[in-house]
Amino acid sequence: MYYVPDGTTKCGYYECKECGARFLSLQLSEVIPCPYCEKDFDPEIGPDEEMTALDAEATLQKVLEGEEVEMWDKLLSLAITGGDEEWL
Repeated sequence: MYYVPDGTTKCGYYECKECGARFLSLQLSEVIPCPYCEKDFDPEIGPDEEMTALDAEATLQKVLEGEEVEMWDKLLSLAITGGDEEWL
C-alpha cells in the first residue's frame, strides 16, 4: 500500500484502470504508471515468448489539499485493511 509521508499538504488521489487499485501519490500528473501493476510486471521472457508491454496507468481522480490528505490516507487504509473505525 502506498502512503504519503506525515505532514503532506498536497497529493493526488489515483485509480488504476487496469487493476482498480486506488492510492495516494505525491505526483500530480493526469496519468502515472500504476505502482501495483508495475510490481507484478515480469520483464524476463523465455526464447519462445513475446515481450508484453506494461500499459497499466492510474488516472488522477482528485487533488487533495490540507486536511483532506490525512483524511483520505486514513480512509484508504481502513478500506484496504478492513480495520475497526475506532482506530481513526
